[in-house]
Amino acid sequence: MKTFKLHLIRHGLTAGNLEGRYIGSGTDIPLCDEGRAQLADLKERFEYPAVDTVFSSPMMRAVETANLLFPGATHQFSVHDLREAGFGVFENRPVKELVKDPDFQKWITPGAGYTPEGAEPTADFHRRCGESLLKLFEYMIRMDVTEAACVTHGGVIVSMLSQHALPSRRPEQWMADPGCGYTLQTDVQLWMRDKLVEAIDIVPFGYADTLRGQAEAEEI
Repeated sequence: MKTFKLHLIRHGLTAGNLEGRYIGSGTDIPLCDEGRAQLADLKERFEYPAVDTVFSSPMMRAVETANLLFPGATHQFSVHDLREAGFGVFENRPVKELVKDPDFQKWITPGAGYTPEGAEPTADFHRRCGESLLKLFEYMIRMDVTEAACVTHGGVIVSMLSQHALPSRRPEQWMADPGCGYTLQTDVQLWMRDKLVEAIDIVPFGYADTLRGQAEAEEI
């Protein structure tokens, strides 16, 4: 049966990441020098897929990552719904301060149903992410694009995969390092019948061996 592969990749580092700030769709910043250098190092040490179609979040950090990782892609699409969640009044604030804020604690508590001022409701965010993943595969199936890449945000990746990926994992187990992510695969029957995709590899290829090596070293 014909399969379709989507390489889902988190954008590179920004100054906000390095400073420990809560950066969502309300803060549109580019990669920092460290982020660009890290992506160059990943490209040198490991292998990214060769794809002709690339989707990305419209945020600068994602678009820049896509251009650096896939400079030869002929078909590049900026998809509005691939943006990170909007964090409202918590946007661009240091995480070490937010963890002391009782309203922030309420917001990140599952099932609390609290939405801070100006933020995207959590349920709306997860619905958007899940629908976006399915729409990407729908486009690929309809246009007969058997392999593509998608550069987006860590929270988006976690939401997408915790809803629709096999094997089933807790959300925090789907976190991806900057410039890294997962290769997803589905076929028409799995997509139409179950709305599911399979996570079959880690991107860039070979990076998983580094993660295993680090885990083994920590156990010694």
